[in-house]
Amino acid sequence: MRVLVPHLFPPPPMLDAAANLRLPALQTVLARGRRAPCPAAGVEAALCEALGIEHQQDWPVAPITLEADGGAAGDAYWLRVDPVHLRVMRDRIVLAPDQPVLTADEARQLADSIGAHFGDTLHPLPLVPQRWYLPFAQPPALTTTARSLAAGRDIRPFLPQGEDAVRIRAWLNEVQMLLHDHPVNQAREARGIEPVNALWLWGGGVRPSAPPQPLRIACEAPEQHAIAHFAGARVVAFGDPHATLIVVNTLSEPVQAGNLPDWREALRQLDAQLASLLRAHARLSVIDPVHGLACHTKRLDRWRFWHRLPRLDEALRSVR
Repeated sequence: MRVLVPHLFPPPPMLDAAANLRLPALQTVLARGRRAPCPAAGVEAALCEALGIEHQQDWPVAPITLEADGGAAGDAYWLRVDPVHLRVMRDRIVLAPDQPVLTADEARQLADSIGAHFGDTLHPLPLVPQRWYLPFAQPPALTTTARSLAAGRDIRPFLPQGEDAVRIRAWLNEVQMLLHDHPVNQAREARGIEPVNALWLWGGGVRPSAPPQPLRIACEAPEQHAIAHFAGARVVAFGDPHATLIVVNTLSEPVQAGNLPDWREALRQLDAQLASLLRAHARLSVIDPVHGLACHTKRLDRWRFWHRLPRLDEALRSVR
């Protein structure tokens, strides 16, 4: 049984808030399991890899979700170009954890303005208000970072890279200027709602091929559902005793936002889930695909009483 828990290992400033939490199942996994590094490319990447979807320049999430949203990928190279809000801080620019909630009409107006300014070759396709797409006849020399991996963090390490990055970043800068005083954003700000002031590029690729996977996956996010269905896996409810892979997203939002009360509550919920899984499965792997660390435990490991259970903040801090 594999459990993907993005943001299981939080930034150091949050750790003190876990000092007085007693979560025996989570502490058992952390203290008595075998730790090993794993890729830190995000939850979408981990799910693609688990389902046999091959990495291209990026993990090809865009053509997968495009088809889930009713589009046809064809032979084009697709990028997600999601509408986002960037927060300008004193010493950095941060990708807001919460993506702006747009109406279909707002999304259409913003995308059409971008298309009118740059022409059809750079006209985003807003199939869903929060999920936009951009096709390329030829793959750009570009690598990107998933929005879920960059959210809540300084964007500088996560900007597009590659030979075409200068051209693409220049286009993104022009888009930001265009969006700055757009009527849709002016109306949103007048209502006290965060504007869309940037686009986030990620998930580029052509439609991949993947052998059908007979896995049963419990997950919630639209991208995760799309990846699972594309690979022929069955999406099941949390608590399904036959699930072979579970994605627990509940820590991501409070960690990205630095919300300590919600983070503590999410840890309690995770502990309850792990307690049930430890009883039901002889082997359990708990994987943080954001920070690149996995804890693998066997039933025999759980009886290693000479490995005391450390305080939770110590267990999480010990990987730093």
